[in-house]
Amino acid sequence: GGLPPPRAAPRGKRQRFVDKNGRCNVQHGNLGGETSRYLSDLFTTLVDLKWRWNLFIFILTYTVAWLFMASMWWVIAYMRGDLNKAHDDSYTPCVANVYNFPSAFLFFIETEATIGYGYRYITDKCPEGIILFLFQSILGSIVDAFLIGCMFIKMSQPKKRAETLMFSEHAAISMRDGKLTLMFRVGNLRNSHMVSAQIRCKLLKSRQTPEGEFLPLDQLELDVGFSTGADQLFLVSPLTICHVIDAKSPFYDLSQRSMQTEQFEIVVILEGIVETTGMTCQARTSYTEDEVLWGHRFFPVISLEEGFFKVDYSQFHATFEVPTPPYSVKEQEEMLLMSSPLIAPAVSNSKERNNSVECLDGLDEVGTKLPSKLQKITGREDFPKKLLRMSSTTSEKAYSMGDLPMKLQRISSVPGNSEEKLVSKTTKMMSDPISQSVADLPPKLQKLSGGGRMEGNLPPKLRKMNSDRFT
Repeated sequence: GGLPPPRAAPRGKRQRFVDKNGRCNVQHGNLGGETSRYLSDLFTTLVDLKWRWNLFIFILTYTVAWLFMASMWWVIAYMRGDLNKAHDDSYTPCVANVYNFPSAFLFFIETEATIGYGYRYITDKCPEGIILFLFQSILGSIVDAFLIGCMFIKMSQPKKRAETLMFSEHAAISMRDGKLTLMFRVGNLRNSHMVSAQIRCKLLKSRQTPEGEFLPLDQLELDVGFSTGADQLFLVSPLTICHVIDAKSPFYDLSQRSMQTEQFEIVVILEGIVETTGMTCQARTSYTEDEVLWGHRFFPVISLEEGFFKVDYSQFHATFEVPTPPYSVKEQEEMLLMSSPLIAPAVSNSKERNNSVECLDGLDEVGTKLPSKLQKITGREDFPKKLLRMSSTTSEKAYSMGDLPMKLQRISSVPGNSEEKLVSKTTKMMSDPISQSVADLPPKLQKLSGGGRMEGNLPPKLRKMNSDRFT
């Protein structure tokens, strides 16, 4: 027997750029002399530190400052000889009742905290003590403003508010409004709103440029409503964010099969102003290729109760399967063009004209905009070769056929045709056995064929053809 077919190697743990909780897995190394920049922005550096380091620096700074200032008072008392004469009632010291270092330390704390027990106080016989007192007041105000401000900013940071902004565990790809759409869900767990909430999406994918440059984490924009304003969210109840996959989308050639070999990461960024504090908050998450479910849709979570709408967060992450074509949008459009050659876009051989149609409006609008007779004709397999050639020829001149439907205008805009030939070819098309009478045609085509009657001001060639048909 032959060797068994090789099995696909199981995927290892995917290295994420952004964790599900929004933390970025990036570490900065080999900064060299750039570390001095952290000291130049010392306040932001302290705020960005972890809480244990913040508390350590807070306690250490106050302890050192207090010990330093208490030592200065002790030095003044020592130089003046107050330590030995502190208990002499006839002697006036610089600071009353300071006779050792602990008493000097207590005097500083009482002055700094404005406690004022009244036992230790500065006398007017000590000018150096008055200068030190001014220096102590200024230094104490600076230390208080810096450290207390740092702690306040640290406590009021909106990072914790981002934890009450919720993203679905998976993203889903399925059809919505006739278009293949990438969807995920976002919700706000608090009753307080996010003001001016805006959402953005980035696609992180490695690629190589035509010049040979390798981009390991190339960032591409995923449009989630920037052009229409749909990215501005009114985040009161859970919302499903949609990215329509079209020719402009990076997922234009993504199919269910290619997802098994693709490697990408979708980073979602939700920004808004916290209503209670007025500070800007940012919540992040990401979806790797194995967290995107093809052919799934999210469960509804909103129900109408008596006088209010209820959100059931137990179904927030739940999805269910729906019928979805496994092909990419590019493959679907190619299959549609192959099956309907009449509406294929004209290929320009020389230079493009303004009246040439470049592409289709959408998959769902292909057959619906044609008149009923043309819909029947385009569905036939034995389509006349002459009309196929007509549909693939570039139009060079806009004829005065504005009353015709767009698809007929494209057919009728063949270079070098006179109006008589145009009428003749249109009548040939209408003489197919599918058409029963001219009266059934759209009004614009009735005008072209001379009205709803067979007799009248028809050209001799058309009159002969119709007499052969209807006798």
